[in-house]
Amino acid sequence: MILSTVAEHIRFTDLGLNDTIFRIGWFSLKWYSVAYIAGIVVGWWYLLRLVAQPGAPMARRHVDDLIFYATLGIILGGRIGYVLFYQPAMLLAPLQIFRLWEGGMSFHGGVIGTTIGMMLFARSQQLNLLRVLDYVACASPFGMFFGRIANFVNGELYGKPSDVPWAIIFPRTGDDIARHPSQLYEAGLEGVALFALLWYFFWRTKARYDPGRLTGIALAGIGTGRFIVEFFREPDEQLRAFAESTGLHMGQWLCLPMILGGAYLIATSTRRRQRVEPIAGGESVA
Repeated sequence: MILSTVAEHIRFTDLGLNDTIFRIGWFSLKWYSVAYIAGIVVGWWYLLRLVAQPGAPMARRHVDDLIFYATLGIILGGRIGYVLFYQPAMLLAPLQIFRLWEGGMSFHGGVIGTTIGMMLFARSQQLNLLRVLDYVACASPFGMFFGRIANFVNGELYGKPSDVPWAIIFPRTGDDIARHPSQLYEAGLEGVALFALLWYFFWRTKARYDPGRLTGIALAGIGTGRFIVEFFREPDEQLRAFAESTGLHMGQWLCLPMILGGAYLIATSTRRRQRVEPIAGGESVA
């Protein structure tokens, strides 16, 4: 049925999208790189707005250092996670691990790397780790949104065959079968929907005074969204046998600890509630 209606579906090649913005000699600027930069810059801007509100766990001067730690955690964690979770064969050819321009980043590895980076940052500045993570969590949807849009522009990480009206025929599949644009599903859930949820709890409730609540909402929200979207995605080719034998994709198994951890942080956040007293001083005082 899908093949018989293929003419009715959108062809990715007709969208005029290209993974490269421009190329000058050996140098090329790709949308994926711009997505990372945009996520970090917009997240940094939004984080400055958040810490300007009463009761922030850190001062404006801390944000610049925090962004450095977060960026390092995203890149190192994302790449190492990709190798360990999806391409362990790379360990036999270690030089391939450093070829970042060829793609290959793990979302879950990025989460772990960013968390470790935040731990080091909070410890060095003697800040409350969970409250710092709460603020970072509120800014994280920007990076996930831009990243998934870049995946769509690259025509990668497409979904399963489908006959829905918005299904797209991606050239990388090597066939003429329309598939779910699962990248856009993730951009909507992990980007737009999660941002709206965190925005509401930060600006319309006192959740930011319950250490871990916003982090828990982010973890549970991301994990649930990703778990759902994986049902519309093809498993990675090298992990297809794993998915068939376990009944779930690798990404779904990795989401379960996120959902459980997020639920725990939400459930226990009230007991960590802090009274935040106003402090007089310059803008460098939190």
